[in-house]
Amino acid sequence: MPVTRADPSVNVLGEPLEPCSTAPMTGFFRNGACDTCAEDRGSHTVCAEMTEEFLAYSKYLGNDLSTPRPEYAFPGLKPGDHWCLCAARFVQAYHEGVAPRIRLRATHRRALEIVPLEILHELAVDTETDTD
Repeated sequence: MPVTRADPSVNVLGEPLEPCSTAPMTGFFRNGACDTCAEDRGSHTVCAEMTEEFLAYSKYLGNDLSTPRPEYAFPGLKPGDHWCLCAARFVQAYHEGVAPRIRLRATHRRALEIVPLEILHELAVDTETDTD
């Protein structure tokens, strides 16, 4: 079986990708970052802060992120948790008016293949000029 190689860990600002969440552990590789690779068909590249509204929307569309699934070591998400979302689902939620806030520094640059940078900036909780 071939070894999966991650794309370079670079965010949408062209800087090193920051972690998204380790509690709960997120990412395609479950390494806490929105790293991606060719095998990541869903492009789990957008680091988003969950809201009650988005979690309900996702569940309505058939992707229940709030219910714990112990068989997959998945605790279920709650508002305030950070999670690497599929870029296409994020855009869909944006057009429906329920997209969550995102962290630019923890969003992989491959998200830009699907999500316009202007949308990411609009919903960013961090900005290029933050110094923290």
